[in-house]
Amino acid sequence: MSGWTTAFGGIARRETLRFVNQRGRFLAALVRPLVWLFIFAAGFRAVLGLSITPPYQTYVLYEVYVTPGLCAMIQLFNGMQSSLTMVYDRETGAMRTLLVSPFPRWFLLASKLVAGVIVSIIQVYAFLLIAWFWGINPPVWGLVAVLPALVLSGLMLGAMGLFLSSAIKQLENFAGVMNFVIFPMFFASSALYPLWRMRESSVLLYDICRLNPFTHAVELIRFALYLQVNWLSLGVVGGCLALFFGGAVLMYDPARGFGVRRKGG
Repeated sequence: MSGWTTAFGGIARRETLRFVNQRGRFLAALVRPLVWLFIFAAGFRAVLGLSITPPYQTYVLYEVYVTPGLCAMIQLFNGMQSSLTMVYDRETGAMRTLLVSPFPRWFLLASKLVAGVIVSIIQVYAFLLIAWFWGINPPVWGLVAVLPALVLSGLMLGAMGLFLSSAIKQLENFAGVMNFVIFPMFFASSALYPLWRMRESSVLLYDICRLNPFTHAVELIRFALYLQVNWLSLGVVGGCLALFFGGAVLMYDPARGFGVRRKGG
């Protein structure tokens, strides 16, 4: 057991040191949601009036509505950036060294995933602290109750990034895939507007948003912040986590993914 703990500690320490040494990454993770909260939300407040929508018991300002979606956005970007380091480690050869260790692949990838989620949760709570001073005041116990939702949604989004990184061989290609995945997932979700508004505009777009795993990550966080559980979102996020992580474990096979080289590669 001590060997497993040492291995997890080493992977977590490496992720933590990488995060600490990259201060720009922490600031960038906060700048994006804060721009939405301070600028876009202020501009959209008069345009996008919100009726009583679960889990809210009364009318809410637009800033209040978008805050859970911005929390999930932090986790989405962090999950993709964490997976970006996997592609970098593959190019430098560090990934081969990690995956041929005596520990099973699922444990090594899970350790990497958990370490990334810990970093994302620190970023989310830093954002919530700033939002609190801006007047976004969910129940105090909601800030505690949202932790399991942040863990589960962070694991799901991180596992999705791991799965994508397993199929990308070059760092430049993964950067393009990040933009192709992040922005459609973010905008085609309930992060910025309720799904009933989508349905009024386009039934097809509403169905796409409803099937988007990121939508369910947002709603899981939103309900947890107000001491409620969205059971549908909980099931979807849990199922997608199992699917993405299982796919990543299968794809990160040193015998297949790293032992076979193309001609001229």
